Amino acid sequence: MRYLAIDYGQKHTGLAICDVGEMIASPLAVLTGGHSDLIPKITDVIERENVEAIVLGLPLNMDSTVGFQAKRVHSFAERMRQHIDVPIHFHDERLSSFDAEKKLAGLGLTRKKKKKHLDAVAAASILQSFLDKKHHR
Repeated sequence: MRYLAIDYGQKHTGLAICDVGEMIASPLAVLTGGHSDLIPKITDVIERENVEAIVLGLPLNMDSTVGFQAKRVHSFAERMRQHIDVPIHFHDERLSSFDAEKKLAGLGLTRKKKKKHLDAVAAASILQSFLDKKHHR
């Protein structure tokens, strides 16, 4: 199955995708701009990449409670469901940005280039965690 991971943010939204064998998650893109065109851009990716399901990062609080940001993600998922006809799975994204920063740290990129790729790498981290958990059940 082909999954698309979304690391939803107010300014930047990271996307990542996995191979058909569900083994490797790869950063795909960082979407910027207004929220009004975010869902059409995601719909285009779903069609172009033959995505069968979405993994949406859920930013739970460190104590596992649902806070303001997680509520925003749930609201975004509800808006997506009005336009997208693939299943949406939520996956805990705590520490995904920290993990992405660690992965980018050793590449010798400038701060500006790291920031440009961070959200897509975070989405790949979310997706890889989801896939690993799925295969270890």
